[in-house]
Amino acid sequence: MPTSPESGKQPSSTQNNAPKPRTHWLVRALIWLFGLAVAGALALGMVIAVALAMAYPNLPDVSELADYRPKLPLRVYSAEGALIGEFGEERRTLTPIDEIPKVMVDAVLAIEDTRFFEHGGVDYKGMLRAALANLGKVKSQGASTITMQVARNVYLSTEKTYTRKIYEVLLTFKLEHLLTKEKILEIYMNQIFLGHRAYGFAAASEVYFGKPLKDVTVAEAAMLAGLPKAPSAYNPISNPKRARIRQLYIIERMEENGFITAEQARIAREEPLQLRNAGRSGGVNADYVAEMARQLVYAQYGDEAYTRGLNVYTTLNAGEQEVAYTALRKGIMDYERRQRYRGPEKFIALPSDKAALEDVIDDTLAQHPDNGDVLAAVVLQVANRSLTVQRPDGQTLVISGDGVKPVESGLSDKAAPNIKIRPGAVIRIIETSKGKWSATQLPEVEGAFVAIDPRTGAIRALVGGFDFQKNKFNHVTQAWRQPGSTFKPFIFSSALEKGLSPATLINDSPLVYGASVTGGQPWEPRNYDGKFEGPMTARTALAKSRNIPSIRVLDFTTPKFTQEWITRFGFDASRHPAYLTMALGAGSVTPMQMATAFSVFANGGYRINPWLIAKITDHKGRVLSEFTPKPLEQQERAIDARNAFVMNSMLQTVAKSGTAARAQATLKRPDLYGKTGTTNDAVDAWFAGYQPTLAAITWIGYDNPRNLGSRETGGGLSLPIWISFMQHALKDVPVASYPVPEGLTNMGGEWFFDEFIGSASVTSLGMDTGYRSPDEPTEAPPPEERNRILDLFRN
Repeated sequence: MPTSPESGKQPSSTQNNAPKPRTHWLVRALIWLFGLAVAGALALGMVIAVALAMAYPNLPDVSELADYRPKLPLRVYSAEGALIGEFGEERRTLTPIDEIPKVMVDAVLAIEDTRFFEHGGVDYKGMLRAALANLGKVKSQGASTITMQVARNVYLSTEKTYTRKIYEVLLTFKLEHLLTKEKILEIYMNQIFLGHRAYGFAAASEVYFGKPLKDVTVAEAAMLAGLPKAPSAYNPISNPKRARIRQLYIIERMEENGFITAEQARIAREEPLQLRNAGRSGGVNADYVAEMARQLVYAQYGDEAYTRGLNVYTTLNAGEQEVAYTALRKGIMDYERRQRYRGPEKFIALPSDKAALEDVIDDTLAQHPDNGDVLAAVVLQVANRSLTVQRPDGQTLVISGDGVKPVESGLSDKAAPNIKIRPGAVIRIIETSKGKWSATQLPEVEGAFVAIDPRTGAIRALVGGFDFQKNKFNHVTQAWRQPGSTFKPFIFSSALEKGLSPATLINDSPLVYGASVTGGQPWEPRNYDGKFEGPMTARTALAKSRNIPSIRVLDFTTPKFTQEWITRFGFDASRHPAYLTMALGAGSVTPMQMATAFSVFANGGYRINPWLIAKITDHKGRVLSEFTPKPLEQQERAIDARNAFVMNSMLQTVAKSGTAARAQATLKRPDLYGKTGTTNDAVDAWFAGYQPTLAAITWIGYDNPRNLGSRETGGGLSLPIWISFMQHALKDVPVASYPVPEGLTNMGGEWFFDEFIGSASVTSLGMDTGYRSPDEPTEAPPPEERNRILDLFRN
């Protein structure tokens, strides 16, 4: 019997016939399942690989991001560089990464992507952390990296599909491969939407805090860093409570990650934030100017004006603009306090629950936003001629004494239901100069103010109305109104060319033009006070703004000659019919036209054109266009230097002892010139005045013309606004005087054109008609004079 080679022994029969052990069915099942899983994974991997291979060529070209050029808005600035307006769908200030402060970068990394500089675009640890966070095991900052957010925000839609997620991951890898980490972070910091049309943190800093990004604190940076997740939910203006909670969390994250010390964190938590009103277009109240600039730039660049980051630098002086804005609004509100009370803006029911009450008041006042310093409030209580009102966030104020006088009629027991002030009434309040509060109402009257440099035409300040958001109609450039007595200087200017002098005697006595002369209703012009003062010099007549002497002057020069003469100042002849009513300012002008016209006197006789835009640059500061006005001596001469000098002398008397005497009395300087104006039935109130370096015009009136009040005049309404502005604008300006031109002679203290000395001069007007007191009956002019006047009206 053979033996085993190893042992040399024969195997037993039992060993040869024993059955082989069988694998347990569960093990086999697991092996099969594992095999299937591996095969499925391989198949899925192959499918994904094919999908990625097919998708990758279809990915957008991201190389253009190396030269990142987002949509940049049109920005309008004052001459000093103060932002006054911004236009475009997206507010954005393109800021290179090396100009973004470290505190802002740290705040963003702390909450959005702490490991940004460590991962390759997809943070697997972050994804694991997010998964554990879903199980409540750890805190999470989210699994979406900054690179993924850039891919999503720049190239992809917001739809949540597997396809979009695949493209997002692929784009992430592509971005990480082609761009540096610093470039990706720069794109993110400039591209992300942060609410209120602000894109990027530089724009958001201006929108929410009104300051450059380089100046933000840790607390402000943490507040801004909380916006990307949900700009509306964490908006510090509309949702301050939720924004505060997220800000504190980000400060905690910054401390945990070593970006700030414990002491810095403590200071940041305690720092009160000064939020600005996001409804304002800029730091300077110049909405009408910004809109004018926008229209001019759009006319040149079209739709590109809103996307290519143009910077428009205007001639506006920011300080003077603020003073003009404040002065006009104060003048209008002072007038409004003298008007009847028109009643509350709305009535609401007040809940008894305190929390519900605050919610209702806040919601109501959101529908009645503040208008500058004219604030909205809800009346809580009316008692003992005092009002208790509530502002948003529960702030309560008590108004009493003089503070309720403007609304006295609304507190009367006999007040009509729509007028009566009661709990639940929405009213307006304003803080007085004494630091107390007064009840008021939004004005119905409008106004305009414009100041230009008469030597160049540069617009220094312009306010087109009480409030741009309330009424976008620009009264400076668009409102055609009767100029009233402010037009008289141009009548007298034309007469100087005919031999009139400031010493010419003019009879302030009655004039009557019957129906046979006027072709319609008889006309018996009157002076403002209804009285006649008899003979007076032309200088006195203009200083006192007497109507009858002005009509006699126009009668002397003829309306036709004067109609042609006024075009030298920039007026439209067609808007000033050649009738004697031109002497009373019955034509139509705009405040801007008046500023241009009075500048002719101010600069010695030259016609200048007002201009606004000094320079336009692209977003990198490269100059695209620039305007420099020609020297004054190269401008068109409108009137002779002698004419301008004599008119300046007469208008100086107006500001010294005439209807505008308050000007020199307040400003205490002799180089002030101007003319008040109040139209028929006190519909328009004007003051047009200047100093040799600055001409300014003020107008007050209703859009639908109506009487301003029997006691309201240009000297009472508009002159105080002009004075307030000039107090600031002329503060450091030396007193100036005009040199005496050739061809003038001073005799007896008055100026005469050389060629009109002696028999050629006009010594008097209307003296042959005599003088009567206002109580004497009016007589029609003799037939020969009536025929002459009829001929004038026919011209």
